[in-house]
Amino acid sequence: MDQSLRNTLYAAVVGCRRLLEEDFRQQLEGVYGIHADGRLEPLSALVHLDAVGRAERCGLEAAVQHIALTLQGKDRQQRALAQLVRESAFTFLNRLAALKLMEQPQRALIQPGVGAGAQSRGFRQFAMLSPEALRDEPDGGYRLYLELLCDDLALTLGALFDRSQPQSVLFPTQSCLQDVLALLNAPELDPAWGEDETIGWIYQYFTPSELRDEARAASSAPRTAHELAFRNQFYTPRYVVAFLADNTLGRLWWKLRGGQTRLAEQCAYLIQDELTMSDLRFSISEPAIVNRQSKIVNPVDPRELRILDPACGSGHFLLYCFDLLLTIYAEAYDDPTVGAALRRDYPDREAFRRATPKLILEHNLHGIDIDRRAVQIAGLALWLRAQRAYRELGLTMRERPPITRLHIVCAEPMPGEYDLLGEFARDLKPAILETLLRDLWDRMRLAGEAGSLLKIEQEIAASITRARETLQSLPPGVQLTLFGAQPPQQLRLDPRELDDASFWADAEERVVQALHAYAASARTWSDSAGRNVTRRLFVNDAEQGIAFINLLRQRYDVVLMNPPFGAASLGSKNYIAQAYPRTKNDLYAAFVERGLELLKPGGALGAITSRTGFFLTSFQKWREEILLNEARLVAMADLGYGVLDTAMVETAAYVVEKVK
Repeated sequence: MDQSLRNTLYAAVVGCRRLLEEDFRQQLEGVYGIHADGRLEPLSALVHLDAVGRAERCGLEAAVQHIALTLQGKDRQQRALAQLVRESAFTFLNRLAALKLMEQPQRALIQPGVGAGAQSRGFRQFAMLSPEALRDEPDGGYRLYLELLCDDLALTLGALFDRSQPQSVLFPTQSCLQDVLALLNAPELDPAWGEDETIGWIYQYFTPSELRDEARAASSAPRTAHELAFRNQFYTPRYVVAFLADNTLGRLWWKLRGGQTRLAEQCAYLIQDELTMSDLRFSISEPAIVNRQSKIVNPVDPRELRILDPACGSGHFLLYCFDLLLTIYAEAYDDPTVGAALRRDYPDREAFRRATPKLILEHNLHGIDIDRRAVQIAGLALWLRAQRAYRELGLTMRERPPITRLHIVCAEPMPGEYDLLGEFARDLKPAILETLLRDLWDRMRLAGEAGSLLKIEQEIAASITRARETLQSLPPGVQLTLFGAQPPQQLRLDPRELDDASFWADAEERVVQALHAYAASARTWSDSAGRNVTRRLFVNDAEQGIAFINLLRQRYDVVLMNPPFGAASLGSKNYIAQAYPRTKNDLYAAFVERGLELLKPGGALGAITSRTGFFLTSFQKWREEILLNEARLVAMADLGYGVLDTAMVETAAYVVEKVK
């Protein structure tokens, strides 16, 4: 996408943001009695609201309170309301952009429904098929049509299209929607909707550059997690993504294949140095290679390759890895050794080819970000990439295997409603599990600030070790029930058999089951609508938190990132200083340290960061103890200025392999 088109897109996105946020603020105050300063008018005074409107007001009020409990400092109610407006605006804009991308002829994933607004072919067909449903709709039914489209897509892309969240209560007025559609459907923007990268630029442009400038002028360090997110939104150029992915995932497979792979041509930036016996694990002609230590190394099933971007943004690294993984899966299937498991599970080659896009998303690609927008957009981008792969295979929409799981997670604190935590945890047995759960809740407070830097898996292990020592002090043979009546399956544990891995694996699974049971029951309770919304928000956030923990408990073959740089946010500063004493002076150095920690031995890390760490004395420990001791340098490109869009920083892109 050239600069002129990007400038046009920037103006449209900023315009849409301003229209939506102003419209939503006016609705909150004029319709629902929720003022920008956080003041709430009594529900009894809002006589214009019908039963549905009153329920919506209760839900919005519960959402504001829920957000406020996650914030620190003064004016929490006011800031929570501003966050709700912001999240509602970007979610609605992202939905429209997603629908616009899906309806393009080269994708044809849905009938055109946005490009011509209420005159779109998809809506006209819907109106002909369902005239009774639209008869009493004030706008002719166009809002209902868009909502039904979202509900259908929510089955796969819940992070973006799930309308059960309070952010979906706010829908733009008819005049605002017309203005937003006019901006998105401007003829000069037409070329952008054919580009896969458009959704990533929308993510970056949603926060205007002047807001970044204001935030940096007000404080040298990000004051909130939101500031940390938007101050570090810089598009990673395709050639940088390729250089890093080619020399991590591409190089890993190249070595495993003994150099005999199509990636040697596909990866333009792959450094093909001389292979040694210790590099090789298997080849096409041999089931395994004996290395210098005379140890047989098992070949790798591609479904076991794990790639993580710990600050994934809109998912550029993961999208590029998707392309490499298509080649990797195809070559693995035909390999006499590594392909055995694949051929057993997919004896029909064509069935395997059709399953490959789904396998890649559900097994290989993982991303974490502190920004909910990033999670929405990265998930959408990967889903769209899989749909393109299906289309290239010649599959119709009916023939495409459904993608039901994406490993893109928002790092957020556990929900702040401690009364609901007590309500949820009261049936957990033994009592030690409730203690662990409350300890976990407290330790997750910084997830939204620290993101992937939060060493939650280590803190869980320490908590479980302490719990095990407590339980081991009980008399031999004592049997403990892990859960009570809910859910009906019970696990009986002998405390002497308790160990970190097995206990937490079982406990985590049952906590998730209990959360789902709690969510199901919350939908049937008959108390106030606001209370039920609070319960659903609690459950959704808790499930998101557990997914975040699960990603950090795994170890990866490849870590790729364009991490935030500079000072930590004020809320996470003390934690970063304690957890990363060698790299606390800059976030990017801490992310490299953390990335190596999350790698398997022999795994590869690729990053684009400031180049200062390679020569400033304040980064000496980072260089000597981490890059040159815990890892070895494989490749480096000194890129200088002008790489990360408007970021005034000299950059370097480099790849290291973990040796310890």
